[in-house]
Order: sequence, then structure tokens, then C-alpha cells
Amino acid sequence: MTITYEWRGDFENTDVNVLHAEGFDHPPLDLDWLARVHRHSLGWVCARREGELVGFVNVAWDGGVHAFILDTMVGAALRRSGIGAGLVATAAEEARAAKCAWLHVDFDDDLRAFYFDACGFRPTNAGLIAL
Repeated sequence: MTITYEWRGDFENTDVNVLHAEGFDHPPLDLDWLARVHRHSLGWVCARREGELVGFVNVAWDGGVHAFILDTMVGAALRRSGIGAGLVATAAEEARAAKCAWLHVDFDDDLRAFYFDACGFRPTNAGLIAL
């Protein structure tokens, strides 16, 4: 299985909406991902197998040295095959190339092994206010 990763790659909103629905367990929505990432993101990574979008991650930022991993998603049939780690590795390379000093992520407890072991993040203290 050959997977290609593309920084700031072209994609269809429908494809990302389907991946997001699978990844976050909700019905597909009609969100304008293209407008969202062009407005708020340092970049994003598209993972493709034979031209089909099979993974996606958004890399938001503060316009300076902090980048943030958001919405890591891989199609259900291809999870646990290394695609998610490839998405995050490409995001980290590109954030570093953009002179970011930090790449942040937050996640649910069931994803600890993925982000810490597979992707190389380390635990830090953080705070959160539910709004």
C-alpha cells in the first residue's frame, strides 16, 4: 500500500467531511474546510492512496512560533496502519520549516499511545476551560 502525503494539498470538502464523520463518530456535515484552513491554518496534510483522500490533519497556528495539530483523521478501514503517524510527521516537518518552535496537540485519553508513542509528543501541563 503506497500512501503519499501532501502539505497544503488540494481536497474536496465532501471528502474531509466524510473522514471527519468517521473519525469523530457523527453524521457527515457540510462544512467548508477549504475556507477554514485557508483562513486559519499554517497548513494541512492530505494522505492519499491511489488518488483517494484517506487521511487529513489540520495545522493551525498563532502566526508565530506555536503550531497546533487539529482534527487528525484516517479512514476507518486504514486505521492503525501508520497513516496517522505519517500525517503528524509531515505536519511537524512543515511546521519546523515554517520556523515554528512548538507543535501542540490535545486529545482524549484513548489516543495517548498514538500521540506519545507513535508521534513522539511528550506530556506537558495544560489548562482548559469548557465554553
